Amino acid sequence: MQSDIFLVIGLVLGALAFPSLLNAYSQSRFPRLALLMFLGASVSVIIAFNTRPGGYTFSDIPEAFIRVIALVIG
Repeated sequence: MQSDIFLVIGLVLGALAFPSLLNAYSQSRFPRLALLMFLGASVSVIIAFNTRPGGYTFSDIPEAFIRVIALVIG
């Protein structure tokens, strides 16, 4: 379950970093926050893949999101 949490955090951080990256480039400034978010997302996803036996497949990702949402709600 802990690897699911790391995976979801990493994917959400990566998704949030992308618009920040585009905004920084459109305003011709260095994307410090976006790079930090991408670094955190990458580390989080790597931890998730290394701590789960057998790793993840693409079909496991929606199930991981559902398990984490159920954990937060319940």
